[in-house]
Amino acid sequence: MTDKILFVAGVLIFISLILALYRFFMGPGFVNRAVAFDVLGIFVISLIGLAAVLFDRALYLDVALVYGLLSFLGIIVIGRFIEKGL
Repeated sequence: MTDKILFVAGVLIFISLILALYRFFMGPGFVNRAVAFDVLGIFVISLIGLAAVLFDRALYLDVALVYGLLSFLGIIVIGRFIEKGL
């Protein structure tokens, strides 16, 4: 039963990832692409967490944490660029 739930979660995350990629590439503006980039980071973190559960590896959670911090810093840089320019 748990495998089915994890499979459904993985499929839903993957579909959401495809939709966010569409918004990232076809977004009407720079701000929409920045938001899509942030959403992509969240989905990748959730996929890494799902892989940690599936493969029973706690190390993947550390990787997801580091990826989340780097994604957050990337969004901060993009926000500063939008606000002031570099």
